[in-house]
Amino acid sequence: MTKEEIITRIKERETNRPLVLAAVILAMFMAAIEGTIVSTAMPSIVADLGGFKLYSWVFSAYLLMQAVTILIYGKLSDLFGRKPVFTFGISMFMIGSFLCGTAESMQMLIVFRLLQGLGAGAVMPIATTIVGDMYTMEERAKIQGYLASVWGISAVIGPALGGFIVLYWDWSWVFWLNLPLGILAIAGTHLFLHEDIEKKKHEIDYIGALLIFVAVSSLMVALIQGGVALQWDSWQIIFLLSLCGISFILFIWQERRAAEPTMPLHIWKDRLITLANLASLTTGAILFGISSFLPAYVQGVMEESPLVAGFTLTTMSIGWPIASTLAGRLIIKLGFRTVALGGGVALILGSLFFVMLDPSKGPIWAAVGSFVIGVGMGLSTTTFIVSIQSSVDWKTRGVATASNMFMRILGSAIGATLLGGILNNKLHSYLQKHGQGVDESLSIDAANILLDETQREQLDSETLSVLQDGLTYSLESVYFGVCILAVVSFLLIAFLPKKEEKGDQDSEKQI
Repeated sequence: MTKEEIITRIKERETNRPLVLAAVILAMFMAAIEGTIVSTAMPSIVADLGGFKLYSWVFSAYLLMQAVTILIYGKLSDLFGRKPVFTFGISMFMIGSFLCGTAESMQMLIVFRLLQGLGAGAVMPIATTIVGDMYTMEERAKIQGYLASVWGISAVIGPALGGFIVLYWDWSWVFWLNLPLGILAIAGTHLFLHEDIEKKKHEIDYIGALLIFVAVSSLMVALIQGGVALQWDSWQIIFLLSLCGISFILFIWQERRAAEPTMPLHIWKDRLITLANLASLTTGAILFGISSFLPAYVQGVMEESPLVAGFTLTTMSIGWPIASTLAGRLIIKLGFRTVALGGGVALILGSLFFVMLDPSKGPIWAAVGSFVIGVGMGLSTTTFIVSIQSSVDWKTRGVATASNMFMRILGSAIGATLLGGILNNKLHSYLQKHGQGVDESLSIDAANILLDETQREQLDSETLSVLQDGLTYSLESVYFGVCILAVVSFLLIAFLPKKEEKGDQDSEKQI
C-alpha cells in the first residue's frame, strides 16, 4: 500500500467523500450556470431596469472581482483550511445573488454583482482543491470527468432555463435560484468534510492584488466610457489610462519582491505557459463577446423570444463539452499543439458566422455559429490546461494552473468591456447620424425599447428601423472584433512549442 493510499484511507474515516463530492458539485454547478443564465436574462433585465450603456458592466464587475480574488483565496485556504474559505465564498455569492434579485437600477445590479463575484472567486479554486485533497492521483482523473460534466450540463440547461424564467416568471429568480444550491453545498461540506489543518506561515500579497485590481478596473472604465460619456482625449480618460499603466508597472515590481506573489512571474519564463495563457486571455474575450451580446441581437433585431435567444447560446454550450471530451482523447494521439490548432481554426470559422450574420439569416445561423465557437473553445481550453500541467512538476502545477484560470477570467472581463465599448461607440455614432431626422431623443438607452416586445410594438416603423439598423451595425463591429481575437488566438497557438514536456514524473510526491 502506497503512502498516498494510506493517507486517503485515514481521511476516509473522517470525511464522507461521496457526500462532500456532491456538495462540491452543487457549488460548482451554482457558479457554472451563473454565466449562461444571466446572459440570456440580460435583455429582459435591461428592458426592466434600463441603462443599456451599462450592459457589459454587469458581466465585467462580476468577472473583475472574481479574477482579483481567485489567487488570494487559494492561499487563504492553506492558512485557514478549505472549509472556512469555501463557506465564506459561497455565503458571499448567496448574499450577492439575493441582492441582485432585488436591484431596482443597473447601478445597483452592478454593485451587487461585484459582491457576487467576490464570493465566486473562492468557489471554483477551493472546490478543485477539496477534490484534490480527498482523492488519490488515479481517482482524480475519473472525478475530473464528473466535474467537467457539471460544466456541460449547466451550460446546456442554463440558457434555456434563463429564457424560461424571464418569459414565464420574473428575472429576479435567475439570481435567487442560487440560494438553495448554496445552502446545500455549505451544509454538505460542514457536516461531512473534516480537515486536519496544518499550520503554515504565509504572507498574502495584498499589495499585488490591490495593484492589479486598480490596473484592470481603471482600464475597463476607460474602455467602456471613452467616446461615449467621455471624450478619448479628456483628462479623465488620460488619467485612467495613466493610472492603469503606473499600477501595472508597480504590480510587476511588487511581484518581484513579494515572498508569495499573487502572480509569480517566474512561470512566465516558460514559453508554453506564456503562449497558452495569452491565448486563454483572447479566447476568454471571444467567449464573452458572443455570450454577452448575442441574446440582445436575437431579441432586439430578429424580434425573437428569450427562449429562442437562449437556444442560440445553448448550441455553443453543447459543442464545448463534446469537444472537450474529444480533446482528451486526441491529445494522446495527435499531441496538444495539433489539437489546439484545430480549436483555433474552429474559433475563426465560428467568428466568420457572426461577421456574416444579418437578421434575414435567422436564429439557426446564429446557433450554428455558436456551436462552432463552442467546439473551438472546448478543443483549445482543455488542451491549454493539459499542456501547462504536463510542462511543470508538481511543486508549481497549482500555480501554473491558477495563472491560466486567472488569465481566462481576466480575458472575459476585458473582452466584455472592450467589446461593450465598441458597441456603445458605434451605436452612439449611428444614432447621432441617422436619428436626427426621425427622433431627436434617440440615444444609446433607446436600445432598451428593442428588448421589450410591448414597447417595441408601440414604435413607429421608421424609429424601429433606425434602432434595429443601429444595433445591427454596432454588433457587426463587435463580431468583427471577435474575429480579430480568433485570428490572434490561432497565431498564439501556432507558436506553441512542438516538444511536450513531461512534468508528471514527480506526481506521487504531492501527498
